[in-house]
Amino acid sequence: MFDLVITGGSGGLGTAVIHAFSNPEWKITAPTHAELDVSDPAAVRGYFQSRPVDLLVVAAGITRDALLHSLEESAWDEVWITNFQGAAAAAAAVLPRMIEQGSGHIIFISSYSALHPAPGQAAYATAKAALLGLITSLARKHGPHGVRVNAILPGFLETRMTKPVSDPRRAEILAAHTLGRFNTPAAVANFIRHLHMNLPDTSGQVFQLDSRIS
Repeated sequence: MFDLVITGGSGGLGTAVIHAFSNPEWKITAPTHAELDVSDPAAVRGYFQSRPVDLLVVAAGITRDALLHSLEESAWDEVWITNFQGAAAAAAAVLPRMIEQGSGHIIFISSYSALHPAPGQAAYATAKAALLGLITSLARKHGPHGVRVNAILPGFLETRMTKPVSDPRRAEILAAHTLGRFNTPAAVANFIRHLHMNLPDTSGQVFQLDSRIS
């Protein structure tokens, strides 16, 4: 039996990951925000304290888009704490056991915005870009212990998180895709499963999954 934990597991991508790993070999836990508030370091440590984890998918995230000069300091803090500090706290909580058992895999869900931020996404892009530095550091440090760390840039997905995006902005984003279509949560979830199950020697990598070319 393998243990999979998905932070932000009640979102569109998290739900798709649950489906992709639906198999008797996997025990899947996808805590809601009420069950695990990643912005609370003590809650994160407590949640993982006695919980074995073979694969951690860090998908919890929020957006508070606004131009930098208009962005409230509290909104910046909220985005940073949830998208970066919460992700780092979850990784820190599972690493000791992974190191002890000599295996484990952490997958961070970053964003295309980490590399190509849109106007008004300074806070979100900064937090997601910071994750890319974190995966490199963790992969180098803990590779000798058998721990893998990777990041995925899923691309624009039709989920609850992107529902507020205006139709003109959605059309603009779609126009940048060379295939003229968005990726899907199911396709991303299947890639996550492929990365974990079929690429056991892959670590420290960033995978962009949509068809935008910059």
